[in-house]
Amino acid sequence: MKEGQEEIRRERVLLVGVDTGEEPDFDRSMEELKSLAEACEKCVAGIITQRMAVVNKALYIGAGKAAEVKEYAKECEAGEIVFDNTLSPSQVRNLGREIGLPILDRTNLILDIFALRARSGEAKLQVEMARLQYMLPRLVGMHEALSRQGGTSGSMSSRGVGEKKLELDRRKIEHRIGELKRELQKVERSRQTQRKKRMGSGTPQVALVGYTNAGKSTLLNRMLERYGDCPQKTVLEKDMLFATLETSVRGISTEDNRSFFLADTVGFIHKLPHGLVKAFRSTLEEVRYADLLVHVVDFSDEDHRHQMQVTEETLKELEAGSIPRIEVYNKADKCHMENLPQVRGRRIYMSATEGLGIEELAELIGEALYGDWIEGSFLIPYDRGEAASRLTELGTVLEREYREEGIWLRVKCRNGDAAKYERFRAPCGAAMGRA
Repeated sequence: MKEGQEEIRRERVLLVGVDTGEEPDFDRSMEELKSLAEACEKCVAGIITQRMAVVNKALYIGAGKAAEVKEYAKECEAGEIVFDNTLSPSQVRNLGREIGLPILDRTNLILDIFALRARSGEAKLQVEMARLQYMLPRLVGMHEALSRQGGTSGSMSSRGVGEKKLELDRRKIEHRIGELKRELQKVERSRQTQRKKRMGSGTPQVALVGYTNAGKSTLLNRMLERYGDCPQKTVLEKDMLFATLETSVRGISTEDNRSFFLADTVGFIHKLPHGLVKAFRSTLEEVRYADLLVHVVDFSDEDHRHQMQVTEETLKELEAGSIPRIEVYNKADKCHMENLPQVRGRRIYMSATEGLGIEELAELIGEALYGDWIEGSFLIPYDRGEAASRLTELGTVLEREYREEGIWLRVKCRNGDAAKYERFRAPCGAAMGRA
C-alpha cells in the first residue's frame, strides 16, 4: 500500500524519442532516459517513439505524432512530456502549444537530478548556474498568457505586461548568473590553493573517472579502508545515477610506501549537457591535473563499450585525453568471471563491492606512478636555488641539509627528471652528522 501511495505522489511522465539512425543504440538510449526519469523521482507512464530521417525543426516530432502524444498523455494520465534529446527554445514553445502540457527534455532531467543530489555549497552553486544558463534562452514563450499590448518605442514603460515580465526575468537571471560566477571564482581560488599544496608535496595525483554508477565511489572507499591515511573519511556509495557530485580527494599510502592522492570525480553520461560540464569545470579540473587516470567501467553493463567511448569524448573535452590511464573493469563478478581479479597489462577485471582486486589495483597504480622512479642525492650550489626548487616540485624530498657547498637533497623522483640534474649528483652517502 505504501508503495502505491508513493507512486501516486510522483509525477507521471510520458517519454518521447526520435530515432534518426544516428544513435548507436536508440533503444538503449531510451532505457537510459527512463532511468534518468526514475532517478528524478518521476513515474514513467508510457513511451512513444518515431522513426524520422531528420527531426522536425518546429516540433522535433511530426505534427501527426504530436497529436498522438497529446492523446496518449490523456490516456495514461501523464502530467509532463519528456523528450530524449535537448530541445531548442522554439521547439519547447511549439510543443507546449500543441500538447498543452509541460515539456521537458533530457537536459532538464539531468539538471533536476543534479539539483536533487547537490549537497556541498559548491555543487549547489554550480547546479544553479547551469540551470539558469539553460533557462535564459528559453524565457520567450513563458509569459504568453499575459497581455502584450503596448507601443513600439522600445522603452519598457510602453511594453505589454508579458514583455515587461520577460525583460525583468531576463535581467534577474543575468544578475544572478553574475553573482554565481563571482562566488564560484572564490571557491575555485580556494580549490586551486589546495591543489597547489598537494602538487607542491611531490605526491602524485590519481583521478577516478568513468560513466555514472560505474562504481568509482565504492572503489575509493575500498582503497581508503585498505590503504587510506584516514579510513573513516569514506564517501557516499549508492546504486543510482549521479549518487555524488562532489570531487573528494583522499591520501593513499600502500605498504611499499608508494603514496598518492586519489580523487573521486563526477560521473559522465551520454549527452551530458555542455552547461553542466562548463559549470562543473573547476571541480573537474582535478582530472586535468592528474598524473594518472583510473577509468572505471561497469563491465556488467552490456553497453559498457559505448559508455567508455562517452568517457573518452568527455575527457577530450576536458583536455585530459592524453593522460596515462589504467582501465578497471568493475563488477566483473556479475558476469560470472572466475578467478577474480584478473590483470592483463594495464587492465584489471575486479569487483570493488566484493573487495576483489584492491591490492592488485594498488600495485598497478604504484607501478604506473613509480615504475621509473629512482632515489638519488644531489648537491646544488646556493646560486642555483631554482634547480633545488624544481627538484623539490618534481619529486619527493626524503632528506634536506644546508651545507657549506650548497643544498644537499636526497630525493625520490622520475629517472628522466633526475637525468636533467645529473651534474649536481652527489655520493649516496648519509647526511652530515650521521654514521
